[in-house]
Amino acid sequence: MSAGVQRELWELRAEGGVGPLQFGMSPAEVAEALLVSEPEARGGGAYEQEDFPGGVKAFYDAGKLACVALDASTGPQVFLAGFPLAGRDPAEGHQFLLDHAAEHGNWVLYTPDESLSLTDLGLLLRSQQVGEARLTRPLFVMEEWLESQYYRDHLPLEDVPG
Repeated sequence: MSAGVQRELWELRAEGGVGPLQFGMSPAEVAEALLVSEPEARGGGAYEQEDFPGGVKAFYDAGKLACVALDASTGPQVFLAGFPLAGRDPAEGHQFLLDHAAEHGNWVLYTPDESLSLTDLGLLLRSQQVGEARLTRPLFVMEEWLESQYYRDHLPLEDVPG
């Protein structure tokens, strides 16, 4: 990220979602909430995917927003109890989530790609290669997806080597 560029600051939404995005929104509502006319790109895969400017990816299940992924270096920053979730060292991010879960009684889950999730917050912390570094990349996921083994095993896996 170039110097002088300020990241947007987004907040976790108690009712499910992050920043201006709420789970269950239609693609048109997502674009409107992000103040764009349409996404930069659309993808297929297990879920409909739309990529938006500013490092935001939206994933839909049956036409409704179910997951938001934020780029480690260009996406909005989201804080959990004062800790920045995007663009941190993955080991620091994991330790923070484990400490937070111990203090607040969150449900902790490791996903098949060894990412760590606090399922009751709908937060999944992945890592992303950025230049020479691996940095944390937060995904905000509908709780039903994290509670279901089927959905958990089919979570959006972008940037997976292979």
